[in-house]
Amino acid sequence: MQAYLDNSATTRCSEGVRDIVVKVMMEDFGNPSSRHDKGMEAEKYLREARMDIAATLKADEKEIYFTSGGTESDNWALIGTAMANKRAGKHIITTAIEHAAVIQPMIYLQEQGFEVSYIPVDRYGRIDLQKFSDAIREDTILVSTMYVNNEIGTLEPIEEIGKIIKEKNPKALWHVDAIQAYGKYRIYPKKLGIDMLSVSGHKLHGPKGVGFLYVRNGVKIHPLILGGGQQKGMRSGTDNVPGIAGLGCAAKEAYTDFDKKVTHLCELKQFFMEEVQKIPDTVLNSLPGDQGAPHIVSVSFAGVRSEVLLHALEERGIQVSSGSACSSNKKLPVSPVLKEIGLKKDLLDSTVRFSFCENTTKEELEYCLQQLKELLMVLRRYSRH
Repeated sequence: MQAYLDNSATTRCSEGVRDIVVKVMMEDFGNPSSRHDKGMEAEKYLREARMDIAATLKADEKEIYFTSGGTESDNWALIGTAMANKRAGKHIITTAIEHAAVIQPMIYLQEQGFEVSYIPVDRYGRIDLQKFSDAIREDTILVSTMYVNNEIGTLEPIEEIGKIIKEKNPKALWHVDAIQAYGKYRIYPKKLGIDMLSVSGHKLHGPKGVGFLYVRNGVKIHPLILGGGQQKGMRSGTDNVPGIAGLGCAAKEAYTDFDKKVTHLCELKQFFMEEVQKIPDTVLNSLPGDQGAPHIVSVSFAGVRSEVLLHALEERGIQVSSGSACSSNKKLPVSPVLKEIGLKKDLLDSTVRFSFCENTTKEELEYCLQQLKELLMVLRRYSRH
């Protein structure tokens, strides 16, 4: 049996996404910048994708910009707005457990003379709201917080964060990395006070190499990619029409039968968490129920290195990960997220992330749990000798 449980790293494209991507690549392959009929056909796909995505956010179509994915969206939101608004101040706030696509631009901005405050989190990755509130200053121009943590599934208190920003400094711009949240939550940026929102296609059964950045009308932001003037000169480069069409399709599908899909994920999560904690020497790093994301469960198995367990599960047809797919191929001594939440030292290298999607079945989880029990008994016995 096969059990793919690494959906936070990437998801399989839906059949609808596959079909539209192939159609655009093979039939409607025009360049939307061309003025002939093929170009107009391509432009139509861009308009429809914008309409479908904007509808899910209750946003204006003009507020949707297509990018190469979540990393570019994060980079553009942070660097583009910081550079555009630096005369108003050079103070930026983020959390200590952001994805590398946010942390690395922050380091870059610090090198450019900006001051960055990193807000600590609790044992389950939730931002310290009091310290966050205290950190906001008159010269704070930008705040960046993730909606859902990609490693442990923390659901940040988005509504509270928005209210605090509005009360303390309404001029500060707020960027939200929603790469693990879009498609799992109904997100309405204007209602929440979000100025910019990053999304990646391949996290919701769309194509890889495409995403979007929501930018509220009126936000002052500089482009990072210059050239042909596409997307109103804000993001130049020939539009990835097949990818964008697939992204629009994926977004529309994600919010079709939405409640049913999320309920299914919640049931899977509850079942898996209840069963996995029955295994001896197991520590859950994710919160149960709606306190955390419905599709991510982080578990530490004392006495077994995650890399060893990963490969042992793989040999039995089960795919999981030890953390962020963007950094798991690097020889990092420890996950910054696990370190920040204060996980015990002996568990830092013994943590595995299980992540589900709408197509995950209970049978797959039962199979995974059974294999886990058997493997852990063997591996722990071996490690003691």
